[in-house]
Amino acid sequence: MPDDSPVDRYFASIHAALEGLDVFLRDDRSPLYKHGLVAQAVTEYVERLEASFTCWRHHLDYAKSFRISRAESGFPVFQNVLELENDRMTAKARLAEIPAPDALREEMADFILRHKAFPRDLQQSMAERLYLEHVQEGHVFSPLVLPETIKVSVNPKTMRPFYLVHWGAFDGVSNLPLVYTAMIEDSSPDIVKMLVTEDGKLDTSVEIPLPVGGLLNPKLAREFDAFAERNSAYSLSPSTIATNMDRDFDDLHPKQLRRIVLGPFYSAGITEHNKRVNDVLEKVANPANAWLLTWTIQDIYSKSEKPARKGIWSSEPAREEFHIETDDLDAARMGVSAYEKHALIPHEAYQALYAAGETEAVFAGYQTHIISGGEVISDV
Repeated sequence: MPDDSPVDRYFASIHAALEGLDVFLRDDRSPLYKHGLVAQAVTEYVERLEASFTCWRHHLDYAKSFRISRAESGFPVFQNVLELENDRMTAKARLAEIPAPDALREEMADFILRHKAFPRDLQQSMAERLYLEHVQEGHVFSPLVLPETIKVSVNPKTMRPFYLVHWGAFDGVSNLPLVYTAMIEDSSPDIVKMLVTEDGKLDTSVEIPLPVGGLLNPKLAREFDAFAERNSAYSLSPSTIATNMDRDFDDLHPKQLRRIVLGPFYSAGITEHNKRVNDVLEKVANPANAWLLTWTIQDIYSKSEKPARKGIWSSEPAREEFHIETDDLDAARMGVSAYEKHALIPHEAYQALYAAGETEAVFAGYQTHIISGGEVISDV
């Protein structure tokens, strides 16, 4: 395929956007930077996306099945994510059936000498091998990236340990990658006894090799994985997810849940979900700079905890009371306490929007960040 094909332009622009987002997340001016572990967690998912796109690009060297959600998210459709996950799980077995690269090269050279023609089938075998090697090596963005605990501490007021947990999901309806982080207190008696000292501090004699795959509490880890699988759809509001967690686990107390919705993504001549943006981006001289990436950070937090009630005939566990900002119509609609909308755009594309007098209309309600020369300029 020629370098200026729509396929190449799309992959070049999405890689540039993800690289720009990675730069932004590592910048000390990023709103997530002050939450160092959260920014670090999101960076991991950006890297997974980059690995997925590298694999998809190699896949196109021997197979022609790749579709993106042109009119909505600008990301690949969910079927591509499912196929990549299946290939990841079967890569080892399939690689064992394909000759080694050196053997393939020898066969290709021999074929050319004997037949005076190009060995297309052997080339496809080589391309498939390179693809499967990348799939096997890369930490791709799976339909569900299972939870991981990256921080453990103790709330001295409640004398409970709390965890910072993250997980990811690629939503099959919206075709959007989603990242979740949650701050959760654990009142399980055995966990409290093991991790909390008498003066309400984390017992440093207990070795915790962070990050820990899954929820730190081993008795709830498998059930929490299943919860994440059931409750990560974009159609569920953060307040619904937090309430479900609070209801499903009597000993887990979600104090804050954050969802980062990556996208939509806009690429000139490819995506179709905003004509005003597309018309301006198509005028950008360098196609590599004709893109716009947006994302939304949604937060729901507990404003108070309703104490557990124990009685002779019935009892109720402690329950959280979540705050929804009803004074903000968008926050109420999203089911969140607070939210932020962000946009990242190359300098050349921003100049094109500015020259067209479209910046105020396009970026209304967004915190805008311009990537230029490997650096990010915010608050423009």
